[in-house]
Amino acid sequence: MTVPGDAVPLAARAPAPDVARGAMLLLIALANVHLYLYGHPLGVRRYPVPESAADRVVTTLQLLLVDGRAYPLFGVLFGYGIGQLAARRVGAGARVPDVIATVRRRGLWLLAIGVVHAALLWSGDIVGAYGVLAAAFAGLLVAGTAVSLATTAVTGTLLATLLGAFSGFSPRGATVPVRSVATADPLAAVALRLAEWGGGVLINSVLGVVGAVALGAWAARSRLLDDPARHRRPLTRVAAVGLAAAVLGGLPLALAGARLWEPGPGALLLAGALHTLGGYAGGLGYAALFGLLVAHSTGPVRRALGACGQRSLSCYLGQSVLFVALLPAWTLGLGARLSVAQAALLGVAVWLALLIAAVASARAGYRGPAEVLLRRLTYGKAASHR
Repeated sequence: MTVPGDAVPLAARAPAPDVARGAMLLLIALANVHLYLYGHPLGVRRYPVPESAADRVVTTLQLLLVDGRAYPLFGVLFGYGIGQLAARRVGAGARVPDVIATVRRRGLWLLAIGVVHAALLWSGDIVGAYGVLAAAFAGLLVAGTAVSLATTAVTGTLLATLLGAFSGFSPRGATVPVRSVATADPLAAVALRLAEWGGGVLINSVLGVVGAVALGAWAARSRLLDDPARHRRPLTRVAAVGLAAAVLGGLPLALAGARLWEPGPGALLLAGALHTLGGYAGGLGYAALFGLLVAHSTGPVRRALGACGQRSLSCYLGQSVLFVALLPAWTLGLGARLSVAQAALLGVAVWLALLIAAVASARAGYRGPAEVLLRRLTYGKAASHR
């Protein structure tokens, strides 16, 4: 039995958001892995200029379906999860101020995890940004009205679109998307990662996904992903429209990334804005698509994705561990030798390895280590293994 303020047991969780999180981690792996490549001239959104037909195909597909779509999906699911948490706590008799305090406490611990992740592994950390949003907007996400959440979602989407207008540009002559990755000295890389994360990534991430988080919290009021079998029709519409908008919005930047179009500065600004706006639509579309997967399937793929999604924080951090072991200059330095297409294959392999580990963990009855830690910090020792 769940008591007010306690952690939600795995058996009580709706499967669709976890399945979506498990699939989302593949998108995140693909979105991040090219940023570990260095020593190649950079094109749009810090992708290396394609050197082969395979690179062109991968760059095009990622700019249409992955890049700028994974993190809005992450934001929608994060906000949806807070909405679920709030509904369950209040339904179990918890006071709204206590639920807000729980969300804020969880957010502060997520921020702490993000700082450690950025310092030790990856300056592109997104966990800290979601921690900031949870801590700063706990009252809105838990107890805000539908109007206030919708207003925040629209305002945040417009802000992200304005910021994203500049995302197509890379510094002229640049060959390093992230300086810390190309640094051979491990201690110097730590200092660079903290400067990169604290000096830009954290702020841009917070501003870029606040609308998606509010949108997810607003969507949680409809409970579409709690029981997707009952909501097939609206989920189908959202999936079709959202993914179509993602492809259409991403097409101009994808053509530029594949070197099939050479836009001027004004056209590149517009392409970046369309790409970002399409990414928000794509995040919603993917969430709906994975909800439909749950409505139509009970097989091993759904179970594997659900196991991965239940351990999404551990798997997200695990991606950084595996990428860092292979790609930066201060480890094996493979980032200087891999092409975009090869890096994408590595991203898929890393995701599959963590998916298998998550399935094995589920069969053994273990939570992910990061989930255990976060629950212990948020709820106390007694709740960490539920």
